[in-house]
Amino acid sequence: MTISGKAIRHKLTQSVQEDVTIKSIPNFITAVRIILSILLLFTAPMSGAFFIIYVLCGSSDILDGYIARKTNTSSKLGAVLDSIADFIFIAVTLIILIPVIHLELWMLIWLVLIAVVKSATLLTGFIKYRTFAFLHTLMNKLTGILLFCFPLFYYALGLAAAAGILLSMATLAAGEEFIITLTVPTFNPDRKSILKSEDK
Repeated sequence: MTISGKAIRHKLTQSVQEDVTIKSIPNFITAVRIILSILLLFTAPMSGAFFIIYVLCGSSDILDGYIARKTNTSSKLGAVLDSIADFIFIAVTLIILIPVIHLELWMLIWLVLIAVVKSATLLTGFIKYRTFAFLHTLMNKLTGILLFCFPLFYYALGLAAAAGILLSMATLAAGEEFIITLTVPTFNPDRKSILKSEDK
């Protein structure tokens, strides 16, 4: 039994389409997170709609990475999109929460210092690597988790304790990221820490 050239081409085309579809799923989820993060700006802070969208943003952040790893479809584009989505989500969250929770002066100063370090890291990375050097370090991921859980910590522990925990971790993460960017000659967005460059 012979297989015609048309059938072979059809099979190849179908295989390529399926491969593209699988690879696009994590990026699609990340893109949805960007849209949802922006939608947060149009919801009432701490409202039901706010928390629903907020949880969806956090869940999608976990889901896109999980799918990419399980399907072996991690890509540079996906890493960049994920970093952009994280940045937008964090920025939107701060824009919404800061006026609502009334941060004290020491918290604002601390937050500004972290922002300065992060900005210095991005500038250093752009000059050194010719790209925006967002790193997916373990400390950055933990900071993201703490930020996502901040409303819960805020209600459970109070503002001072919740802010202290989050800002402390964010400081460590920002400092580590700056040191890595400053000292490591080649850019690896998946570097996990100063001591560990990639997953084993």
